[in-house]
Amino acid sequence: MGNGMNQADRYDRVHRRFLIERELAERWGKSGRTLQRMRMDGYGPAFHRIGGSILYKIDDIEAFEAASRVGGKA
Repeated sequence: MGNGMNQADRYDRVHRRFLIERELAERWGKSGRTLQRMRMDGYGPAFHRIGGSILYKIDDIEAFEAASRVGGKA
């Protein structure tokens, strides 16, 4: 392959479009309760409520992270 990605990694990158609340909490080093509070306050990335699950689209997470950047050079 040459790019360091195996087939499973490539599948995940192409086909996995959402993170569950726990995964986003781990990504950001926050608690699930913090994400719940952010949703209640209308702050944070857009989310989907499907059944009893909260899902965050990876594109929305990355857009929120980019918009939250402060200082430094691009």
